[in-house]
Amino acid sequence: LAVAAVLAGSAAAFAPAQVGKATTAINAFESELGAQPPLGFFDPLGLLTDADQEKFDRLRYVELKHGR
Repeated sequence: LAVAAVLAGSAAAFAPAQVGKATTAINAFESELGAQPPLGFFDPLGLLTDADQEKFDRLRYVELKHGR
């Protein structure tokens, strides 16, 4: 019984990861300059999760101002 539990637990480690879907806010910025395949719009810190166009424009301005 213990062997079966160990085998079942180790098999889960090799299962494919669940891929989440992008939120509506992120989909709104998919057509912006810099969004390209295969990542599309890349926001690893989630800064624009609940953002509107004004916040996006402000962050883009600051990014360009500081040369990134």
